[in-house]
Amino acid sequence: MPDLSGKVAIVTGCASGIGAAAVRRFVADGAKVLGTDMDETRGAALCAETGALFAVQDVSDRAAWPQIVARAVEAFGRLDILINNAGMVSGAGIGDLDDDAMFAAWDRVLAVNLTGTMAGCRAAIAAMRDNPGGAKGAIINIASTTAIAPLPTDVGYSASKGAVRVLSKSVATWCAQHQLDIRCNTVIPGATMTGILEAAEQQTPGLIAAVAKTSPLNRLADPAETAAAIAFLASDECPFMTGAEMVVDGAALSIHPGF
Repeated sequence: MPDLSGKVAIVTGCASGIGAAAVRRFVADGAKVLGTDMDETRGAALCAETGALFAVQDVSDRAAWPQIVARAVEAFGRLDILINNAGMVSGAGIGDLDDDAMFAAWDRVLAVNLTGTMAGCRAAIAAMRDNPGGAKGAIINIASTTAIAPLPTDVGYSASKGAVRVLSKSVATWCAQHQLDIRCNTVIPGATMTGILEAAEQQTPGLIAAVAKTSPLNRLADPAETAAAIAFLASDECPFMTGAEMVVDGAALSIHPGF
């Protein structure tokens, strides 16, 4: 089990799904955690349950990111880990909506999934450079298998998650070239029981069962399974691993679609 004792982490989108599982895992592994979410009720309850701190955050508000990072540093003295997990779907293919609705959906999903992730990376690096003992940290950005095999039914989500993959590599190489011991990696989850999927099931009954069949394992991932991969990347167990992608998809991307 990765040892996160004494490390300080920020986890966005902590109210449910992978974010909630990451908070639980990090606290269990010894980290001090600040969880953030727009859902104050569920986010605060999760953090109270686990002993983490909580802050309301809209990750697309780039001006607020330095304040979020400062809160973690003020509370715990440093920042070692950032998990950029918060995300949303647009629910629209390229020709599904009229222009006004399409571009509104596109702008919002990219603001959250991509600009929010970039702003988080930027604020975290600034704090990690000033850590006691020297620059050190780990950033894990959560993408999706749609970054590799995009959804025709959601152009904004697919495009934003594809961009997160490349963003992570750019961040990783910038830090490496500047001789900063700050790693940046991407986790690519497959079909996982998250709040987004639960909400979609209410609109489209049977969706969860259909999505489960996209994996040869014929099931969804438990968020805790993805959190385990995140914890490994956040730990000191893989110091040479940066700019990499860890796929946690139950082999969904490994099989020909006809089988």
